[in-house]
Amino acid sequence: MTTFVDRVELHVAAGNGGHGCASVHREKFKPLGGPDGGNGGRGGDVILTVEQSVTTLLDYHHSPHRKATNGKPGEGGNRAGKDGQDLILPVPDGTVVLDKAGNVLADLVGQGTSYIAAQGGRGGLGNAALSSARRKAPGFALLGVPGELQDVVLELKTVADVALVGYPSAGKSSLISVLSAAKPKIADYPFTTLVPNLGVVTAGSTVYTIADVPGLIPGASQGKGLGLEFLRHVERCSVLVHVLDTATLESDRDPLSDLDIIEEELRQYGGLDNRPRIVVLNKIDVPDGKDLAEMVRPDLEARGYRVFEVSAVAHIGLRELSFALGELVGKARAAKPKEEATRIVIRPKAVDDAGFTVTREGTDAEPLFRVRGEKPERWVRQTDFNNDEAVGYLADRLNRLGVEEKLMKAGARGGDGVAIGPEENAVVFDWEPSVTAGAEMLGRRGEDHRFEAPRPAAQRRRDRDAERDEAGREFDDFEPF
Repeated sequence: MTTFVDRVELHVAAGNGGHGCASVHREKFKPLGGPDGGNGGRGGDVILTVEQSVTTLLDYHHSPHRKATNGKPGEGGNRAGKDGQDLILPVPDGTVVLDKAGNVLADLVGQGTSYIAAQGGRGGLGNAALSSARRKAPGFALLGVPGELQDVVLELKTVADVALVGYPSAGKSSLISVLSAAKPKIADYPFTTLVPNLGVVTAGSTVYTIADVPGLIPGASQGKGLGLEFLRHVERCSVLVHVLDTATLESDRDPLSDLDIIEEELRQYGGLDNRPRIVVLNKIDVPDGKDLAEMVRPDLEARGYRVFEVSAVAHIGLRELSFALGELVGKARAAKPKEEATRIVIRPKAVDDAGFTVTREGTDAEPLFRVRGEKPERWVRQTDFNNDEAVGYLADRLNRLGVEEKLMKAGARGGDGVAIGPEENAVVFDWEPSVTAGAEMLGRRGEDHRFEAPRPAAQRRRDRDAERDEAGREFDDFEPF
């Protein structure tokens, strides 16, 4: 049964925003008290947060689909809907968030570091919020915006100071078990370690973490063995320790050739050339191992390596090794620049950025003009197309944004098709320039003559007579077929 997972694909869905409410305040002797529809609640976000107690992505391997709660719709009486609850997903320290194409979205290192994987949808405005001096009684409200749907890949890169690398059965697990309190599985057959193990080592005043990376073999960087799966756990380590087996029973292996092969795999993987190296000649408690260690040590030192002869079984040379590693870790920490607690990246928009684009598609006979942009697409999602007044309000917003002007510059004519949004989810309509849409019966959109000041009786009679005269003239001009 799988107990350690360091790479998963996660499907997250943020909560939808609640719909706004279209309501009119009513009470005795005051039947038209004005709009009082409340706003809808915001949808919940999906947030990835580093939690030190979490060490694996196993939960998301079994349950890859996660969804935040939706916002509640607004109600009459200016009652706003309740916001959706954010969904907090704990991840291990060192988790990298990528999109499906492999682009890094976030690198989560440090307790409490968080990233919003999916943004909750905005709540729709109620008609109380939409009312203004010109639009006294809106008969519509805005719909809530759907929450984001995202597919992200989570990769765990172990956050450790020291990485033990080497061939299978070189003694890495035994070494980490005696240097720290970690209790990895130890056996006398290859690939005993199937997952990285972490341990904490105290060397004087320096405390550092050490990771046992599963055994590497030739071709690991191309996917052979387990190396490709776990080489990424070496990336964050400050010091690399080559654990070489001086008592191997394989006739075609020796410490020098093992070192060359592992170094070649690290070079092909890339990004590790600047890490300090230490060589550990393990199993010197075996007589042949001690002799071989003394033979190869001069060659290793001639290459510039600092060499330690140890025995994890007999506890030989461990203190010197732990303090040497602590010294290198201390230097690496001192040389590392201090990161700011919060880094804000400002990407200003271009001066001529209108916030949307208009592109021509289709054929000359049947042209189609596609409008793309965050605002137009959001406004379309917020519009109730069963309400003429809401459609008219959308037309006004698009016109004020400059969409109609850009359509004319792009060559659009009356009757041409216009699509707002992506191809798979677009609203398509026939464009009629400068046509007042919706709410014709109310005069200007959202205005209601019932909220105007009362007219004198004489004025009401004159207006009524004028309307009758106008109706009579229209009837007299009527000609039957």
